[in-house]
Amino acid sequence: MLTQVMQDAINAQINNELFSSYSYLSMSAWCEINQFLGCAHWMRIQSEEERTHALKLQDFLLARNARVLLKPIAQPEVDFESVVEVFVKALAQEEKVTGQIDNLYELAFQEKAFAALVELEWFITEQVEEEKTAREVVHKFRMVKDDPASLLDLDRELGGRVAEPAEA
Repeated sequence: MLTQVMQDAINAQINNELFSSYSYLSMSAWCEINQFLGCAHWMRIQSEEERTHALKLQDFLLARNARVLLKPIAQPEVDFESVVEVFVKALAQEEKVTGQIDNLYELAFQEKAFAALVELEWFITEQVEEEKTAREVVHKFRMVKDDPASLLDLDRELGGRVAEPAEA
C-alpha cells in the first residue's frame, strides 16, 4: 500500500504529465497555423507520449489499489514568437518534468515506496531521452537560424517522426 503522501505526489505528477500533453498540443496548433506542419506533427506525437506517461502513472496507482484524483489542467501557453521559441519552451518543459520526476523519486525513497522506485526508474530513463531529443532539435534550429530552405528541410525532417508504441 502506498502512503497518502506518495499517492498525492503521484496524482500531482499525473496532472503534470497531462499539462505537458496539453502544452505540446498547444505548440502543435501554433506550428500548424504557422505552416510548420512537420513540427506540428512532431508536437502532436509528443503530446500523445506525455498522455501515455500520465496513464502509466494512473495504472500504477490502480495496481497499488490507490485512488486516482484527476485535477484541472492549467491553460498552456498559446502564443510564441517563432518556431525556435516553441522548441526552446519544449526543452524547458522537459527539464522541468525531469526535476518533478527526480523529486518524486526522492520522495518514494524517503517513504520506502520500493514499488514506486522501480516504476519511476523508467521515467528517469525516459526523461534523459526526452531532454536529449529536445536539445538536439533546438540545436538544429539555432544552426539554421532564419534560412527558409533550411527551416523547410528541418520541418520536413521533424514531420517524419513516427509514434512509438504505447506502453501504458
